[in-house]
Amino acid sequence: MSNQENAEYAPEHTPRLAWAQHAPEVYKAMVRLDGAARKGLDARLFELVKIRASQLNHCAYCLDMHTKDALAAGESIARIVQLSAWEESKHFYTEQELAAIELTEAVTVLTDRFVPDEVYERAAKHFDEVQLTQLIASIIVINSWNRFAVTTRMVPGHYTPGQHG
Repeated sequence: MSNQENAEYAPEHTPRLAWAQHAPEVYKAMVRLDGAARKGLDARLFELVKIRASQLNHCAYCLDMHTKDALAAGESIARIVQLSAWEESKHFYTEQELAAIELTEAVTVLTDRFVPDEVYERAAKHFDEVQLTQLIASIIVINSWNRFAVTTRMVPGHYTPGQHG
């Protein structure tokens, strides 16, 4: 046995609040909004956007969920792993995916700056207006999910693909 097999892992943290139980109408509205936002978007692109926003927001629960959902949708491990360093790994992604990832970062880190015109224009070249609107909605929705999960300290590791769908 390797040392890792004998290692004792740190205990799971306790969630602060079961927000979905205490605000079920808010949770249901978020689920409906999420479903509406994903319409017309490629499932793998949708998951890459969710993973990248969750990386930026340090949302372990959403990283667990959307990595598993991406794998279930046929995404490769290599592309998921490289996503945190996409600027140095552009050759793993299509131009359309790169535009979506870049827009995801710009929308997610609004406290750093505005969404730059060139970032928006690059995305607009790869998505028609309906798709671009859906993409922006998807980015905004995952940022909202991240904020619920991070604030209430939802525990990662227990999600199975399709569990909430």
